[in-house]
Amino acid sequence: MREPLGALKGELDFPLAWGTSPVRDFTSWRRAARSKVEEHLLVDRQNGTPYAPEFTLRSQGEGYTRELVTVSLTRHERVRGTLLTPHGTGPFPAVLLLHDHGSMFDIGKEKLVQPWYDETRLASAQAWAQAHFSGRFVGDELARRGYVVLCLDALGWGDRGPLTYDQQQALAANFYNLGSSLAGLMAREDARAAGFLAGLDRVDARRVAAVGFSMGGYRAWQTAALSDDIAAAASVCWMTGLKEMMVPGNNTLRGQSAYYMLHPGLARHLDIPDVASIAAPRPMLFFDGALDTLFPADGVRVAHDKLRAVWRSCHAEERLHLKTWPDLGHAFVARMQDEVFAWLDRVL
Repeated sequence: MREPLGALKGELDFPLAWGTSPVRDFTSWRRAARSKVEEHLLVDRQNGTPYAPEFTLRSQGEGYTRELVTVSLTRHERVRGTLLTPHGTGPFPAVLLLHDHGSMFDIGKEKLVQPWYDETRLASAQAWAQAHFSGRFVGDELARRGYVVLCLDALGWGDRGPLTYDQQQALAANFYNLGSSLAGLMAREDARAAGFLAGLDRVDARRVAAVGFSMGGYRAWQTAALSDDIAAAASVCWMTGLKEMMVPGNNTLRGQSAYYMLHPGLARHLDIPDVASIAAPRPMLFFDGALDTLFPADGVRVAHDKLRAVWRSCHAEERLHLKTWPDLGHAFVARMQDEVFAWLDRVL
């Protein structure tokens, strides 16, 4: 079984990557590359579906107002999320905050925004924040700093779950059987969420960022690649070259959670950093931990080299912030958060 897999892996040469593609004008390449990605999402555009937002359970936080919002990201389902708005006179800069995977499905948006509406979820969320975010709720921190924050559940988490770990593959298989894709749905929903956030009267549509950790980091750069509503993106602990990640023991080869980040056939055309490069020359931040076993160092290095070359070719290398934290693994601790917050203040 390994021989055909190894042969297929060896044949991957990513012919549509910037610098390899025959398209030499960057704007034209960006348009063609985005079109190729969208083709492989296997989920139709949902731009004609009204968001029809409903706002409920408003409450006051420390320097901001919090409320639940329910919107139609696609024609298939209403999705509930948390929306935080700073006190004061807008329009404000905004952050689309994208939650991680973590094989923890009872909470989604609650991993990043402290739930004021459910005591059971609050206990679970506090434990998650303590384990991964130095006890902080990243969304609440951003709201206190003057950002409107929107955080929604991906399919399988929180109000849209909870899944069990071994149900993920069945869910993905059902999508494939229906000619669709679990990863494609998440990508479309995140891009639609960006459009909803940018369209709020309280938001400065020119100053909207996507921010996420782990799977949320993947979602952040993917949303920036697919949506012009995102002016900047910060991705923590999710960037690598595909070939370098496909090594024995890596989660990519195990199925289950990998299906949320697997677009069938796309690797015949573009590597992972090639997709992220569609967002160039907008400001982008990529952090990784040197001790992160999910993303081997050589894969991070390959990806960073590719990203750097693209932003350099756009004469925008100063807008790309790449950093490896030598003493950290798969984490988004307070000092990393503080650097992301300061970066957002500069670029938005």
